[in-house]
Amino acid sequence: MSRALIILTYNMLNASKALYPLIPWTEFDEVLVIDEGSSDGTVKFYLDQGMEVVGQERPGNGEALALGVSRTLGDVLVFYTPNGQEDPRDIMRLVKEIEAGADLCIASRFMLGARPETYDAAWRWQARSNRLLSFAANFLFRRGPYISDTATVFRAFRRELYEVVQLNDSGSSACFQMSLRAMRLRAKITEIPTLAGSDLTSSELIGSDAASRNSSWAGAGYACIKTLLREIIGAVLR
Repeated sequence: MSRALIILTYNMLNASKALYPLIPWTEFDEVLVIDEGSSDGTVKFYLDQGMEVVGQERPGNGEALALGVSRTLGDVLVFYTPNGQEDPRDIMRLVKEIEAGADLCIASRFMLGARPETYDAAWRWQARSNRLLSFAANFLFRRGPYISDTATVFRAFRRELYEVVQLNDSGSSACFQMSLRAMRLRAKITEIPTLAGSDLTSSELIGSDAASRNSSWAGAGYACIKTLLREIIGAVLR
């Protein structure tokens, strides 16, 4: 199976430089960087490494997923954000799960053995919201093992799964929609505990991304709630 690694960036120059040596670039047949309009030199950094960089003109995880799938040919696709919150040492663990038979493998921040990047007040509220969304998703759509982190972007999946789930959410809840539809279609979903910790998430690495992360989680949570309601209605009408 061929492998494609899709890197998602937005003003992540410091973290990209620090994490670059930890990313298993040579394990992939294709590498694509999708940038959402960085102004801090992130794009230049990756171009200087000889990588293909594509500009993401419209915001949203769904737009990034669609762009990554359309611009690569790999059978296995991994989406990773080098912002200090996601451990690059987990990338190949995701790949191995897909190559062992999973359709979708998620790097969970909440399953047993996981370690989130911080325990501040904003993270605690975000964690509660994510756990509640995952509980609702499992209660309504689960056909296999419980999935503890349904909304995170850090995941690997088979190209065929993306084609089958037919995502129509281009915004921040697209990965949540993928999880819901994969559950409903009885796809084989696995998780690994991600071990993002203080060694990856110092203020030097995260830089300006911390403020935007803490301010945007509420909007993303609201988008996921709307997506959940749409998927419920769609399942009832189907």
